[in-house]
Formats: sequence, C-alpha cells, structure tokens
Amino acid sequence: MEEKIWLSSPHMGGGEQKYVQEAFDTNWVAPLGPNVNGFEKDLEEYIRENSSVACLVSGTSALHLALILSGVGYNDEVLCQSITFSASANPIVYQGAKPVFIDSEKETWNMCPEFLEEAIKDRIAKGKKPKAIILVHLYGMPAKMDEIVSIAHKYDVKLIEDAAEALGSSYKGQKCGTFGDFGILSFNGNKIITTSGGGALVCNTEEEKKKAVFLATQARDNAPHYQHSHIGYNYRMSNITAGIGRGQMEVLDKHIGYRRANNDFYKEVFKDVEGVDVFTEPSSDYYSNHWLSSILVDPIRTGFSREDLRLSMLEDNIESRPLWKPMHMQPVFKDCLYYGSNVSEKLFDDGLCLPSGSNLTQGDKERIKLSIQKLLKK
Repeated sequence: MEEKIWLSSPHMGGGEQKYVQEAFDTNWVAPLGPNVNGFEKDLEEYIRENSSVACLVSGTSALHLALILSGVGYNDEVLCQSITFSASANPIVYQGAKPVFIDSEKETWNMCPEFLEEAIKDRIAKGKKPKAIILVHLYGMPAKMDEIVSIAHKYDVKLIEDAAEALGSSYKGQKCGTFGDFGILSFNGNKIITTSGGGALVCNTEEEKKKAVFLATQARDNAPHYQHSHIGYNYRMSNITAGIGRGQMEVLDKHIGYRRANNDFYKEVFKDVEGVDVFTEPSSDYYSNHWLSSILVDPIRTGFSREDLRLSMLEDNIESRPLWKPMHMQPVFKDCLYYGSNVSEKLFDDGLCLPSGSNLTQGDKERIKLSIQKLLKK
C-alpha cells in the first residue's frame, strides 16, 4: 500500500533546529527564556504591533486564561459557537460555567450574528446575562466580525476569538485574533505552524499579558518564599518549544501560500461536479489561510455522500474527515442550551475536510485527484 496522505501533518521549515540548539547550548531549558520572549515578539509583530502575546502550553490553556481574565466563574453563562472542536467549549466547564451554544450561518460557517443576538436578548430577559462570547474562525475562515463585534459592544459582553485555526487569516485587512477582548492561537501538530504542542493568548494590553503569565506560572506572589494568593496553573510554554515556533514563523507566510494553493487545487478538481461546493471566501473582505480545505456534498445531486467519498479515499490510504460535530449534538453537552436552526447540523451531515497540509507534494495531489475521480466515475 502507498504511504498515507494525512489530513494535515507537521511541516518543518529547516530553521527550527538552530533555535532549539541555542536553548541547549545556553542551558535555557525552562518555561522562560530568549526563545519564549522572541516567539512572543514575532507573533506580536505579525498579527498587530500593539498587541501583547503570552505563549502557553496549548490553545486550550489560553482559552481557559481568557475566561478567567474575563471574570467568568461558577454558574455564569458563556455563548459558544456550536460547530467547533470541543477544546473551544471545555474550558467553560473548567470554570464551573455553563456553555450556551449558537448555530452557524451558511456563508462562513461561523457563529450566526442573528442567533447570537437572539440568545443574548433571551438570556438577559431570563436574568442570565452572558459573561462572554467564544467565537471560532472555522478552518481559517474569518467570521462576520463587523456584526459580531457590534453585538458584543452593544450588550457589553466580553468577546474571545478562538483563532486556533486562523493564524494569518484576516477580515478587511485586520488579522484574526485581534478583534476581541482576547484572542487564542494554537500551535498543535496539525496547525498552520506547530511547536508540537503549544498556544498563545493575545491580549490588548501589557497589563493583561502580565496577569496571564502570572496565572500561567502557578500564581506565585512576589516574596522570597513560596506564597500564593490566587489559584495558579502550569501553563507557560517552554523555551525549547518556543524555539521550534521561532523557526516556524520564518515560513508561516510560505505555508499559508501552500494551503491556499491546495484550496485552488480542489476548486479545479470539483469545478464541473454538480453538487460539490468547495468552501471559500464569500467576498474580498475575507482572507482565509485555508488551514483545512473543506467541501459540502449534496448526495441528491451527486449520487454519493460525503461518507462515500471519505471511505473511498480511505481505501487509497488518504485521510479525510467529517467537519466538527456540533457541540450541541455531543453527549457531554446534551443538556446545554442551543440557539439556532439546523445549519451546523447540515454542515456536519454533508461536510468533509480534505488533505490540506502545506507539505503536500505534486504526487500527493495526483493521488488525491485520481482517488476522487475513481468515485466520480462510478
């Protein structure tokens, strides 16, 4: 059997080892050091120069700290996009708060502004004003930020952007992760750049970053002995991991170019296939890194389902995957409130993520194309 083509595998740029070696050579093998500082500065300059970034062990830990800094506590309600990975919702529960899930709209697949405002109005009417909104830029596609930012300001609700999948994406020229009160980035192994594991919290002020770093380093008070006045966490990124990140930043824009080229490849493959729509930007206001290229398959018009395509590609040792199963459909969140219709459910039924790694070769693409055509000819 031919070698497996993965959905999105790590792609090293070649410059990572010099930063890691420097950390060993200088004995900065700790959750602080020059690489951590340098990676944070690289990210700040890339997304927005007046932002303050704290590098952490994961995007999930960044989201958890964002909720803490937003004042979310026991029995509070947090509005969360339903179609996302569970890591967007789990930290709400860490805080003893309650997720309230919001449906998507059809253009960007992200949080629907209309259902968002409906939920806020209804929760306020019931005496439960939400403490925060967790918005996700799904698969790198920016959400409808004008509307969502306006709603968050109108009702004075904290806005947290989960841009774990959207580093390098932008809306009207502004980078994703910089619109809200806090932004979240991820450097997991499958992301646009990776540190093997890792994430970052994007803050609007240096003071917020300092609070985040304080909490991420076990909240130790300024004393010669070990004294703690707050609950802390072991969430700070290591200097070794940050070294990988510094090297990855050198190839970030190049990797985005490869991912966007993958999206163009799939548009060409499916251009004459009635009933298959490749997910792409709805207008020039949106610029997606196309972290994952995805399609919607209408089984009535095509004669096959997204699952037929997934299984057919799997026979050729090519990984593809259904879209995220909406959170309101997950057993663990079955008792949570949901505002919406069936948009996210329909996306889950018909959507498929296709191999999208920045390291896909021309040979890989030929195999993918032949595998897809094999099913189309049946």
